[in-house]
Amino acid sequence: MKRYFPALIAAAMILGVLTGFLINSDLPPDQAKAAAGGLSIITDLFLRLIKMIIAPLVFSTLVVGIAHMEDSAAIGRVGVKTLGWFMFASLISLTLGLILVQLLQPGASLALALPPASAEAGVATTSFSLKEFITHLVPASIVDAMAHNEILQIVVFSVFVGSAVAALDGKAPMILTACEQLAAVMLKITSYVMVLAPLVVFAALASTVATSGLGIVLVYAKFVGGFYLSLLLLCAILIGFAWIAVGSRIGDLLRTIREPWLLAFSTATSEAAYPSLLAGLPKFGVPRRIVSFVLPLGYSFNLDGSMVYCTFASLFIAQAYGIHLTFAQQVTMLALLMITSKGIAGVPRASLVVIAATLPVFHLPEAGLLLILGVDHLLDMGRSATNVVGNSVAAVIVSKWEKQLRIGPAPAETAEAAVTA
Repeated sequence: MKRYFPALIAAAMILGVLTGFLINSDLPPDQAKAAAGGLSIITDLFLRLIKMIIAPLVFSTLVVGIAHMEDSAAIGRVGVKTLGWFMFASLISLTLGLILVQLLQPGASLALALPPASAEAGVATTSFSLKEFITHLVPASIVDAMAHNEILQIVVFSVFVGSAVAALDGKAPMILTACEQLAAVMLKITSYVMVLAPLVVFAALASTVATSGLGIVLVYAKFVGGFYLSLLLLCAILIGFAWIAVGSRIGDLLRTIREPWLLAFSTATSEAAYPSLLAGLPKFGVPRRIVSFVLPLGYSFNLDGSMVYCTFASLFIAQAYGIHLTFAQQVTMLALLMITSKGIAGVPRASLVVIAATLPVFHLPEAGLLLILGVDHLLDMGRSATNVVGNSVAAVIVSKWEKQLRIGPAPAETAEAAVTA
């Protein structure tokens, strides 16, 4: 079945769109909404299963990965290189969104009147505070952090545990063995959960199309098309960097991330792809200790697709209301989004929250978010899939930078052995 899994995912996507279209066109709106609600049960169940796995999987693999590094200097070196690449990729993503929205001008034709100053979009804003961001990094309780899937807090705790284990002379063999076995068990559970993926893809797309219909794409064709063009260009740039790192094996890398990419796209969440990436990238040749270090950080600091959206959507709103932002204001917006986008890991509809918090700074109407709420789910599909590409490339780049990228195919190994590779 593994061999045909990507084909099953693709078929499920097509059937999901067709089914959703039939429901939307043949049933009254209230019945179509009820049918979509029934289908969403499958998607919600799958995402809960994924969330159930992620916290123990991140903790166990990150502890094992750090504990198997040579020394504290290696941990610091990999960490600096990882964050350095994240900042570079973030700058590319934000700048690309800024340039493309200026070239395409998707909002210029709307020419909307400014809404009342009191008008709101209904999206809760989160003001950025350096103090709150830094204090939020450290969990008051690791149990609470795991209960709420606070990935960044789990990463911080895991780094401390892994570093402490690595610093001990005997490397705490019982704790290390327990973490290795926990990771192996979580990966096995992941293989069970992923059997549901084609059904989930079908249900997710059918539910979305049944509720919104395909007509909404035509209404926002220029905005949606321009944004997806930005994502395609960003993916091409990122894959170009990966090609420099892996050369002729770029096809193998694309095949490795194809299934997680499709899963993230269809479910509109990059979390769904995390376990598949964690299992697939080591088979490609990225050391598991680097994968288990880079991916959790990437899910907090390297949301490339979301960052393209922040600049693209913010300037789209400005164009729709005929508000001109100077070059200096646009650069300031880019710098502000570079910082604030790092503090919203785990926030529902995080990109909208960041945009809602950014608009008032540049005197843009918050009600402008209503212009994009209708197609946000469609755009979130592209953002999530691009985040998967960005984090996969990050793991490859860092392992190449560390001169630990394996050139040949992975040797045969058991699940438990793979965790310690």
